[in-house]
Amino acid sequence: MPKATRLLTVLPPEYRERLLELAHDVSFPQDTRIFEEGGAADRFLVIRSGTVALDLEVPGHRRMTVGTLSIGDLLGWSWLFPPHEWDFGAEAFSPVRAHEFDGPAVRSLCEEEPALGFVVTRAIAKILAHRLEMTRGKLLDQYALHGGPYL
Repeated sequence: MPKATRLLTVLPPEYRERLLELAHDVSFPQDTRIFEEGGAADRFLVIRSGTVALDLEVPGHRRMTVGTLSIGDLLGWSWLFPPHEWDFGAEAFSPVRAHEFDGPAVRSLCEEEPALGFVVTRAIAKILAHRLEMTRGKLLDQYALHGGPYL
């Protein structure tokens, strides 16, 4: 599997600086729910330290962890696409520090500066493709572990 794309490292310096102007620093203690699946997605984070577990509600079962994010990873992309609701939940697996960005403000910046918007959207598309592969693998592992009619 290709290496994960890191949003702030793939942006040209001038776009990275423009984006960071919209950020503020946040922290979450271990075991804190950062957001819930289905909630309003009005922000995103870039992890500066710590580890975050992405999870999914599986009807009739407990939450299933579908991915783990760490330093440099983008946490949250649902802010970019309507209906702006979280597709996964997120929980601090360890103490976490992050840059937090206001989603509507970043969307406005991307609309005002289409070149920046294109670069940001393309980087997030690469991140999404990687996450899709990661989640697919995790789901297949769970399916194989618990059996199913198509194995």
